[in-house]
Amino acid sequence: MTTDRFTEKTMTALATVIDPELGVNLVALGLIYDVTLTKGDCVITMTLTIAGCPLTEYLYQAITKVLMTLPEVNTVHINLVWEPAWSVNKMSRQAKLELGIHG
Repeated sequence: MTTDRFTEKTMTALATVIDPELGVNLVALGLIYDVTLTKGDCVITMTLTIAGCPLTEYLYQAITKVLMTLPEVNTVHINLVWEPAWSVNKMSRQAKLELGIHG
């Protein structure tokens, strides 16, 4: 069962994973949609900024590496979804400022 505390820990950990093309973390980009933990199995539901992103494997590895440091996590599964579609509106205000996006 996923707790608020675990979700907070997970999002904090995921905030250390930086998209190397944009230089902004995955959480601030709004790419992480959901986090669940069941008996040590952590499932991350996320999207990417574009289909066919060349960094998909890199991001999967970085996510897995950082989440495996959490004592509650035994395995990591990434559920890649395209709905709801990602847009700049999902980004945090800080991420928009860092990327020079106004509005």
